[in-house]
Amino acid sequence: MNVRNRMPFAPKLLVFLHLLLGIGAIFGGSVLIIDPSGALIKIPISLLEYSPFNSFLIPGIILFIILGIIPSIVAFALVTKWQNKAADRLNIFKEKLWSWTYSIYISFALIIWITLEAFFIKDIVIIHVIYIFLGLAIQAVTLLPSVQKYYTKG
Repeated sequence: MNVRNRMPFAPKLLVFLHLLLGIGAIFGGSVLIIDPSGALIKIPISLLEYSPFNSFLIPGIILFIILGIIPSIVAFALVTKWQNKAADRLNIFKEKLWSWTYSIYISFALIIWITLEAFFIKDIVIIHVIYIFLGLAIQAVTLLPSVQKYYTKG
């Protein structure tokens, strides 16, 4: 591999953060889809009392897809600089690769998800704090000038 084509540290960190989120959400979402009662991972169904859901099935599907599958695909796209015309249609930063823009989208999705989760369960626990910081870390690394330059088209 040519030294000029090697991925710098900051984009590697961004890929790692997306994989961390993706793998955790795929696991968590899968468990909630398999057992929508939450009993498999000892989450009481009573946590949903103030939410629009009566089981963990829909939250599990959302978690699995939006915060699991999509960040995993974005991680792959960040590594390969994958060009995808369909994904690029939702890219509001046309001078950047779609995967860079989606990194921002995912960070906001994570922060919104955790905020809504805390609102619905009427509590904040350590895992919420960890995932809010993960969302903020994804934003911060995505916005680093070196990362922006690396994912600029052309």
